[in-house]
Amino acid sequence: MSWSPVTLENWLIRQKDTLDEVRGPVEAIISEVRARGDAALLDYAEKFDKVRPEAVRLSEEDWDAAYEEVSPELAEALSEAYARISRFHELQRREDFWITETEPGISLGVKTTPLSRIGIYVPGGRASYPSTALMCAIPAKVAGVKEVICCTPPPVHPLTLVACDIAGVDEVYLTGGAQAIAAMAYGTESMAPVEKIVGPGNRYVTAAKMMVRDTVEIDFPAGPSEIAIIADEDARPDFIAADILAQSEHDPLAASMLITPSTQLADEVGKWIARLTAEADRKEIISQSLERSGYLIVKDLDEAAEASNKIAPEHLAIQVRDSFSLLGKIKNAGSIFIGPYAAVACGDYASGTNHVLPTAGNARYYSGLNVAHFTKTSTIQMIDREGLEMIGDVVETIAEAEGLSAHADSVRIRRSSQK
Repeated sequence: MSWSPVTLENWLIRQKDTLDEVRGPVEAIISEVRARGDAALLDYAEKFDKVRPEAVRLSEEDWDAAYEEVSPELAEALSEAYARISRFHELQRREDFWITETEPGISLGVKTTPLSRIGIYVPGGRASYPSTALMCAIPAKVAGVKEVICCTPPPVHPLTLVACDIAGVDEVYLTGGAQAIAAMAYGTESMAPVEKIVGPGNRYVTAAKMMVRDTVEIDFPAGPSEIAIIADEDARPDFIAADILAQSEHDPLAASMLITPSTQLADEVGKWIARLTAEADRKEIISQSLERSGYLIVKDLDEAAEASNKIAPEHLAIQVRDSFSLLGKIKNAGSIFIGPYAAVACGDYASGTNHVLPTAGNARYYSGLNVAHFTKTSTIQMIDREGLEMIGDVVETIAEAEGLSAHADSVRIRRSSQK
């Protein structure tokens, strides 16, 4: 097990997305899917997932049968998580339409319209992720999206299918990786293209999402999980170690950083990490992830906040005496967890916030998945003759200055006309 100090510079270099080495293979996959459609998806399933589905689209019968393999307790847990996630995302809903008079004769407003068809990507591989199905589909449905489809690698876990059903997913397709992204973007014989693709994935999935943006909108780059924890000397080292292991078990490329002014705390956390790793079910993955993790000793919490803002972590846990004072200094983070009992796992599953978040420093300019990702807005203006007179001189003057006389004339002709 590795638990050692890490410099901020090395962390930033280590976490930087390096998609260049997968661009070539991803380009080839995208081209193949565009050329061969469903046949390419089935071939790639056989090659990468070691299973060849009978069809790309999951049948209603197989979907319904998933409930027979999921215990009532698990189905109820997913339903309770659905209720909490829905409740939080309902709070994010925008007004469908508003308009207000800003000055005599001029009324301005906004019309919000949901997207029509979106695609969610739910990873497979090392684990099943029914929670990701909930997190991606619920805000889309709350926003009013009519058609939500899901792509997930075969063989799909029954839990994921039950989660898709609970969240209101309309279609499920048995395809993963870059090929699934290509299919959602460009369509195949069995899959109509979507307007936006959301959801986390590996480097191949992330690279594919970045490469299809000329055709379809995406949420943001969302790769291997990461956490930064700002803690003072009063923090519980066992709680911190538990959060670090929770992130580490996701993926060998997951990473964790403790930022603290207390060397003693860092040492105690290291002892707890060793103890908990020895008992962990996924210790091999955790051990690999810990090679990418470590702690940063700072002189005070102000410096801790500065370091965190440079990292812009996917998850930020704050475990200090005056949490809200520190919170005011945080500018860049995907999701923030305050206090010793706010385990990041709560946000992963059931507190209600969304766990699909920007990684690798992308929280500097992206927000985590939310209802607004699934809507678009149109501005509205209603202008009568009085309003036109209010702004006419300004419009004509600027238009003439830009050399766009027809713009000026379009206002001038209205002002000179008879009422």
